[in-house]
Amino acid sequence: MTYFFEDLEEGQRFSTRSRTVTETDLTAFSMLSGDWNPIHADVEYARTTSYGQRVVHGVFGIALVTGLMDGAGWFADSGAVMLEIAEWHFHRPILVGDTLHCEMEIGALRPTSSGSAGVVQRTFRLVDQHGNVVQQGECPALVRRRDA
Repeated sequence: MTYFFEDLEEGQRFSTRSRTVTETDLTAFSMLSGDWNPIHADVEYARTTSYGQRVVHGVFGIALVTGLMDGAGWFADSGAVMLEIAEWHFHRPILVGDTLHCEMEIGALRPTSSGSAGVVQRTFRLVDQHGNVVQQGECPALVRRRDA
């Protein structure tokens, strides 16, 4: 379901389907980003770290949030435009095999001066299969009004 500015209320919460992070995700993101740091690419090195295995890139989590959100269709027809990543916190590593979903909470709502859209404060949480918040951050967006 697509949400327009007037459909949203402060405190509303939404959740996406889950997705398991794969070896292919790790390799493809390394290729896309060019980040082949040993913590991501070297099994033997990663075994010597406190994680004991390779860690998926932190910014992969941000990309995953946007993909899960798009898949949920929350803003498919309302033209949500991310205005910024105000802050983002990396609480836990993402590992191959983790099953993650995204939760979004609506914060403050402010109509734009033109009245055709509004700024929506959004808090995103990337949550693992154990209920742990892996990453979270604030990403306000510009969302159209239904009649605009």
